[in-house]
Amino acid sequence: MPHLNEIAKKQLTEGIIGQYVHSKSMTVGWVDIKKGSDLSVHQHPHEQITIMLEGKLEMQIGDETVILEPGMIQVIPSNTPHGAIAHTDCVLVDVFNPVREDYIS
Repeated sequence: MPHLNEIAKKQLTEGIIGQYVHSKSMTVGWVDIKKGSDLSVHQHPHEQITIMLEGKLEMQIGDETVILEPGMIQVIPSNTPHGAIAHTDCVLVDVFNPVREDYIS
């Protein structure tokens, strides 16, 4: 398995960069988000688990708004509309099932 420094960076949108590894059934990403970055509301067929490591991230998940801070874990069900705004610089881990084919370099 490569070191994080060896994994290609993928810019998801302005201020949001992820690095992803893939198994047969999952994608795991290390994601850096700059303060003020806005990930517009979207949805995908993948289940998603977000694990906050650093920072403060406001997420809209369906009809609910949640504030994620270090140590918090958020489960986002398949096909649920969600988006985020970074209140500070953030670092998080995202886990997707099944594999995010669109994140394979």
